[in-house]
Amino acid sequence: MTTDKAHKILKRKKLSQSIAFSIFALITAVVVLILLGILYFIFVRGFPALSWKFLTTMPTDGMTDGGIYPAIIGTFCLIGGSMLFAFPIGVLSGIYLNEYLLDGKLKNFINMMTNNLAGVPSIVFGLFGMALFVNKLKFGDSILAGSLTLGLLALPVIIRTTEEALKSVDDAFRIASYALGASKLQTIRKVVLPIAFPNILTGLILSIGRVSGETAPILFTVAAYFLPKLPHSIYDQVMALPYHLYVICTSGTNIEASRKMAYGTALVLILIVLISNILAGIIRNYYHKKNKI
Repeated sequence: MTTDKAHKILKRKKLSQSIAFSIFALITAVVVLILLGILYFIFVRGFPALSWKFLTTMPTDGMTDGGIYPAIIGTFCLIGGSMLFAFPIGVLSGIYLNEYLLDGKLKNFINMMTNNLAGVPSIVFGLFGMALFVNKLKFGDSILAGSLTLGLLALPVIIRTTEEALKSVDDAFRIASYALGASKLQTIRKVVLPIAFPNILTGLILSIGRVSGETAPILFTVAAYFLPKLPHSIYDQVMALPYHLYVICTSGTNIEASRKMAYGTALVLILIVLISNILAGIIRNYYHKKNKI
């Protein structure tokens, strides 16, 4: 191959690479601009509704006035309850799949089912939760039924992110631990999990973002149309921000009068997800730096 021909091939490759990078950069910029546009739209219309009264009082006048305090508390209850159920089970399942289960048909089948479960529409989880938790197990429309249903919804994401986080840990750490006389359980608990934990938290972040905004699952298992009081036990119904937003936008007593409250509710929901992600990110960075040290 002559020098000129090699130079032309190299130049053509660089041109193709530049075009590809430009296309990817353009797509990324479009996605970011759309996201910023949505956030700006909600912020501009929702910020005037934010006040101490809006955040700390009960809704009144057919949800056209007052605040969204019970919906905020209900949302936190559902997020906390679902993560208490899904996070430990998802992490333990990921550990079993990556550290104990050998490659084969069973592992491939479980991974396939987990991936399929992650793609199931949320309304199907809602119907399943109503059939199992509400009716069969007699939990009724309650925080417990709603949290378990949302936990099932988040479980596949946590399992997959945990498994991938454990795969990213170099086998040299495991081998060194075994060489020092540690058992498999000790190696996982003392060596592998601390290294993988920052990436495992990614699954928690994604799950919080998803369950906090779901309407269909809680529609059948826990959400109340109008309940201006706080829950006293896990067997109580609650208001929740996503369902409250749906109600006042589609079937409220006065949709136009409650429009300002709707935008304020949407902004509060976004802020809750944002704050949750920031806190989880801080924790993840703390453990990441701790492992480096």
